[in-house]
Amino acid sequence: MSARLACLGVVLASGLLAGCERAMHEMYDQPKYEPLEPSTLFADGNSSRPQVPGTMVAAKGETAAMQRGFTDPLPVTPALLARGRERFDIYCAPCHSRAGDGDGMLPRRGFPSPPSYHSERLRNVSDGYLYQVIRDGYGAMYPYGDRIAPHDRWAIVSYIRALQLSQHAAVSALGADDRRKLEEATR
Repeated sequence: MSARLACLGVVLASGLLAGCERAMHEMYDQPKYEPLEPSTLFADGNSSRPQVPGTMVAAKGETAAMQRGFTDPLPVTPALLARGRERFDIYCAPCHSRAGDGDGMLPRRGFPSPPSYHSERLRNVSDGYLYQVIRDGYGAMYPYGDRIAPHDRWAIVSYIRALQLSQHAAVSALGADDRRKLEEATR
């Protein structure tokens, strides 16, 4: 008798599981509206709702705050730049190189080359964008949000800006002593 009960239990369980599978498919295959498709659900006849006034559409990889040009909140000091350089050399330089030109040791050994921080595009992105890429990663870049503390991320952003300035500073922005030193070094 117990063998018959066990067999009956297996048959019943199989029937119940088959019913669950059907319910799962019905859950995934339920009716939905495509964007901008007409609908009788709302009085205006649209399935999509209008944006709430004052909201901004975030570009790919950017939050609304970063679109507005969110900048590094920490004051730039020699100590902050030193910390940024230290963290940059540990986490960023293997791919981006110490100069930030994208020619680090990993790309030299076959890993995909990251963009140069000296490109026009990356010189013009917001500090918040750089911070977010450090935190969340981008493309083949690994996210470092769980490895680099927020304060250190901002220090790295400040250091990247210093690297960019070092390659794109106008000579006219230099003081007389610095211009003289530059002229002597380029002779």
